[in-house]
Formats: sequence, C-alpha cells, structure tokens
Amino acid sequence: MNIVVNQKSYHVEVYGKGEPVVLLHGFTGSTQTWDQILPLLQNNCQCILVDIIGHGKTDSPTYYYLYEMESVGNDIISILDKLLISKTALVGYSMGGRLALSIAVNHPDRISKLVLESSSPGLRSEEERSARKKSDEELAFKIEKYGIDWFIDYWESIPLFQSQKSLALETQTLIRKQRGHNNVIGLANSLRGMGTGSQPSYWDNLLTLFVPVLLICGEIDEKFCFLAVEMEKMLPKSRVEKIKAVGHAIHVEEPKFFGKIVSGFLFDQTYH
Repeated sequence: MNIVVNQKSYHVEVYGKGEPVVLLHGFTGSTQTWDQILPLLQNNCQCILVDIIGHGKTDSPTYYYLYEMESVGNDIISILDKLLISKTALVGYSMGGRLALSIAVNHPDRISKLVLESSSPGLRSEEERSARKKSDEELAFKIEKYGIDWFIDYWESIPLFQSQKSLALETQTLIRKQRGHNNVIGLANSLRGMGTGSQPSYWDNLLTLFVPVLLICGEIDEKFCFLAVEMEKMLPKSRVEKIKAVGHAIHVEEPKFFGKIVSGFLFDQTYH
C-alpha cells in the first residue's frame, strides 16, 4: 500500500497479526531486504515493512533536506499514526538501524524494543562528520554522473560486503537486482540527507534510552562489532550478539539464525 505523510508517498507492506514490529532496510535496500526474515516473524507479530525515502517504491524527492534523519523519523511516526499504532518495536539494518535509533531517541514513548543490526549512533566529532559529509557528497555526485549500474558495481566491491561473495550466486543476483530497482535521485539524496556525515550524533543520547536494545553484528565486520560493544557500555538495557563467520548483513548471510535471535528478543517477556 501507499501511505502519504508530510506530502510524501511511502510504500508500506503489512503482514501478520499481533504486536507490531517495524523493519527498516539499509542503504540501497527495500522491503525485499526482509524476504527471508518475514516468514520467521509474521506468525508471532504484525510486521510493517517500509521503503525508506529515496528507495524502492517510495518517493524520491528532488530536495535532499526531505531526507534528513529526523525528518524521515517523523515520517515513520506519521505512518504509525495512520496505521493506528501507538507503540512498536523497531528492527533496523545499517542505515535503517541509524534511522531506528533516531526514532527511539526522538520518540521514546512510541518504541517498545529496538534491534540494531550493524548500526551506529553516528560520528562523535564535528571533524569526523564534516569529512564524512564531504565523501558522501562526492559519492552522491558520482551516482548522478555515472548512473545506477556503475554505483552497484562500486558498492558491491567495497570491503564491507566482501563476505557476501561466498553467498550462492542466485542470492547475489537477487541482491543486485533489488539494488537496481532504486534510482539515481533517491540514492544520491539519501547520501546527502541521511548519510552518516549528515545525521546528528546520538552517542550522548544512549545513556537516556531505557528501552531494551539488541545489538547484532557479524564477527568479520570488526568495525561494527567494536561500535556495538561501545554502544552496549552506554545503553542502560542492552546486549550484544556477535555472530560468527559473517559480515555486515547478518540477515542475508545467516537469515534463519538472525530470525531466531530477533524472535527470541522480541517475544521473550524477560526483555520487557
């Protein structure tokens, strides 16, 4: 279905019944990101899948300020309002995890639990953010200049995704095809508005976030495992699950194990 909020049309899919869980994909992803995870969750909850602005079937506005993290977080809350959902769990991967954390920080009364897969609270210093913003802008410019096919080739070659080279060829082809459904304007403006350099730093907010948080990382992805451990030190109610022999996208490389861990966290009453 399409849900219009704040003059933007979002593609939203809803499956199952029960306690609501919103799933937020990463950069270049879409609702299809969760195809292998959905069957593992929808029998126990109401799964709400959203194409984040600039991705999939959701609008890709020309103005990049519409992609700013807190603005998009407000859009997600407005979608929940339209669905008559007062409180939900959030599951976010990478960029979607940064968005999920932003929503939890800015709307804590609307969030019951938080699952952050390979995510971060942003960069700590203004110098780091400035440097990253510059590199995000350079990549956005190249996407606009060279197009989607060039970008997908580049994106699949970065070290973050090297562990996916061992996936079945069919799986790799499906991931590439899904990435290709995105468009130049959406991805470029997503980098400008929601990139790690543009988003606020939420490190100091972690101390005041009292919802239960599950931090998932793949042991090959050393950077994000380090970040998960650092976040756990500051979050009042959190734990880290480090998954062996996988990289950044645990839900792709070990979908059944990922689904089992997430289900256990979401539906285990001891975590309320």
